[in-house]
This record gives sequence, structure tokens and C-alpha cells, in this order.
Amino acid sequence: DGKWYITYKCSPLVLSQTKAALTLNSFERDKDGGAPFELWYNNGKRCLKYISIHGNGKSVRAKVVDECDSNMGCNSDHDYQPPCPNNIVDAWKVVWKALGVIESDWGEMDIYWSDTN
Repeated sequence: DGKWYITYKCSPLVLSQTKAALTLNSFERDKDGGAPFELWYNNGKRCLKYISIHGNGKSVRAKVVDECDSNMGCNSDHDYQPPCPNNIVDAWKVVWKALGVIESDWGEMDIYWSDTN
């Protein structure tokens, strides 16, 4: 209560290589990010499709199962965290492993991502 946060009404333009920050998310119930998934951006057109994530000198394909809502936050569904920026790619630990990032460095990393066919 009583705090102001920046919210985003749109996402950056998606290019063949879109810059973003990779973050760690469990996607499990009762854990950080464990609320029911929502795919609201662009009417859910990426829902259950794949994106390529490029970071740490490697690339991995990942299935889109959720989208971070840059307009919401500070409630139980969002772990009472501030609204997220509009350039976040949350990833499960298997993505971090596939990118060859050592576990002690998991948390946030600059990446590029793109849609796949």
C-alpha cells in the first residue's frame, strides 16, 4: 500500500533477435510464479508455441506457457511483487541448464529471443 510502480501497456517490438532479461521462475503452484497461467498478450497467439532463447553463447527452444502481466502485481497471484518490466522472459531451471549457466549464476541474465516456426 502507498507505493507507486511503473506499468507497461505494450511489449517491445518483436524482431528476429529481441533483447530481454531472462529470469528464473518455477511455474509451480504455491511457488514464485505459481498462479494459474495466463496468455493475454496478442490474444495468446504464442500460447504453447516455441521461442528460441539465445544466451551464454548457446540457444535453446522453449515452450511458452505463461506471460508476465506488466500491468498487474502486488497481489497474492503475483507473490506481492511489483509489476514486471515489459522485456522479461521467465524460464524454468531446465532452460538455464540448457544454456549452460552454472546454478550459482541463475537469477537474471541478458538474452535475445525470437519466435520459431
